Amino acid sequence: MTAGAELEGRHVLVVGLARSGRAAAEVLVTRNAAVVGYDRDDALDAGRLREIGVEVHLGREEETLLQGIDLVVKSPGVPGETPLVAGARARGIPVWSEIELGSRLLSGPLLGVTGTNGKTTTSELLGAVFRTAGRSVEVAGNVGRPLTSVVEAATPETWVVCELSSFQLEDVETLRPRVAVLLNLEPDHLDRHGTFEAYVDLKLRIFERQGAGDTAVVPRGLGPVPGEGRRVEFRFDDPLPAEPRIPGPHNRENAAAATAAARAAGIADDAIAEGLRTFPGVPHRIELVRELGGVRYVNDSKATNVAAARRALASFPESRLHVILGGRGKAEPYGPLAAAFKTGDRAYLVGEAADEIAEALDEAGVPYLRATELSEALGAAASRAAPSDVVLLSPACASFDQFDDFEARGDAFRCLVEVLR
Repeated sequence: MTAGAELEGRHVLVVGLARSGRAAAEVLVTRNAAVVGYDRDDALDAGRLREIGVEVHLGREEETLLQGIDLVVKSPGVPGETPLVAGARARGIPVWSEIELGSRLLSGPLLGVTGTNGKTTTSELLGAVFRTAGRSVEVAGNVGRPLTSVVEAATPETWVVCELSSFQLEDVETLRPRVAVLLNLEPDHLDRHGTFEAYVDLKLRIFERQGAGDTAVVPRGLGPVPGEGRRVEFRFDDPLPAEPRIPGPHNRENAAAATAAARAAGIADDAIAEGLRTFPGVPHRIELVRELGGVRYVNDSKATNVAAARRALASFPESRLHVILGGRGKAEPYGPLAAAFKTGDRAYLVGEAADEIAEALDEAGVPYLRATELSEALGAAASRAAPSDVVLLSPACASFDQFDDFEARGDAFRCLVEVLR
């Protein structure tokens, strides 16, 4: 029985109706499932979902929503301990992530990319390489395009490159990427997962169901991974078919991983080389917004953890940095971030985590200023920056204290920079 036929007539509760939840609900309707949607945001605009036949409930969670439900599909932003999800497990109702639903409905090969940092860049780079090679490809997952939203467009010949976060790897049962890539492992999302070990276990689930015909692409020297995929290792200094256009040693590491994955998918080196030479990078990741008066303004809003921000700082070894930090913390220590500052660099702190970051900067002797809003921090940085300096938004924190997501934070930074005079 196909996954689509398996869903027909089943009563499915979708928990969380942001991007992923909406896409899941829509594809379930096309499979003739009876869909109930829930979101805690009672102001959410659910008009489109109601129009296509989804029974939408907003506001307080009520376990009565589980009555008659055969399956729960959970959006990645919904914690497993939320009452509806926990209640479903207690009743023996299966709980799938949106990724699990999408992967069951795909008819072609999946290339999964996970890791702490570099996932979006590597996924989009792979998409560019596949297109250069003339392959049918869709890029989805944590890049901002739900996997379920590409199900209709993907044919059996279409490769789907899917960025997979730790949140998305919760509640997968049958996910089996033809090629699975793990870029790196550093502490992240400890506020949700509790321990680094639990976070690592989730990341490694990308390999669990791989068979002998599949490929596991991992950093050189990484210990054993689950599954039976053929192991291929990479490192930042591997020989490449071409040098990547995007700067920084971390991006060369991403390029090495993408090269190994593309080769595993049967793509020739000439197409890989063209992709590496032409791929410009992704928005919000070490994105040059503007140069004004010899000062470069760089948007790295996607740096939502300490490791990502450290990589950004290392990308400008010859420049004095004015780094805007802060937001909602993830229960990470900030000492390693403070240690990444060079003599002459300065920090500008905003958001909920400002006090914790300030403590680490004090211990490392890094000068900083506090600001209430992003605009105030940027103004202070711009007023102190001299020609050849870099003003860098690389927050090392999530955005949810002041912005809807890292994209909104990066867009706000970009707009503020564009009006500087």
